[in-house]
Amino acid sequence: MSAVATAYTTQYLEEVNKIAALVDPATIDRMIQLLCGIRENGGRLFVLGVGGSAGNAGHAVNDFRKICGMEAYAPTDNVSELTARVNDDGWESCFINWLKGSRLGSRDAVLVFSVGGGSLERNISGNIVHAVRHAKTIGATVLGIVGRDGGYTAQQADACLVIPTLSPETVTPHAESWQAVVWHLIVSHPDMKEHEMKWESTR
Repeated sequence: MSAVATAYTTQYLEEVNKIAALVDPATIDRMIQLLCGIRENGGRLFVLGVGGSAGNAGHAVNDFRKICGMEAYAPTDNVSELTARVNDDGWESCFINWLKGSRLGSRDAVLVFSVGGGSLERNISGNIVHAVRHAKTIGATVLGIVGRDGGYTAQQADACLVIPTLSPETVTPHAESWQAVVWHLIVSHPDMKEHEMKWESTR
């Protein structure tokens, strides 16, 4: 292995440690507080993500449903409906129309997983921007775990954790990795967890 490759590995892991020290626990606690209130009031959670974040959304939905006993859904889990909406209505409207079809209401929450958080000006993840705008219009709670500057999601969310950017070369891997770190923290938090996980129950 080259010296450059070894140096990259060391740098990447050092960045993980630095991000852990910089992440704001108060923002995560605020997200947990809001999610607890939504669950207590019979609200639902809709998790939005594109690309790797879409994979994270599906995983998170599983954890919120199974571990937290919270009704949760992700539009990207139904590829037939998603591709039909993209094909017939367009990419920009696929999430907002799905939320409308799901009858998103003021008791519900939208959780955004995104590297950039969406930006119409930059023509990046417009579908997330339109979904967040719709959620805010009807009074739903908006949460986010995003990277870089957080984009539109960070500007509009009721609580949004922006993963610090330490290097332009590792914005995406750290943002998507820390989505998983943070949602696993949330679902295993004593205030959120209702059901024990398999390995923790076999001590």
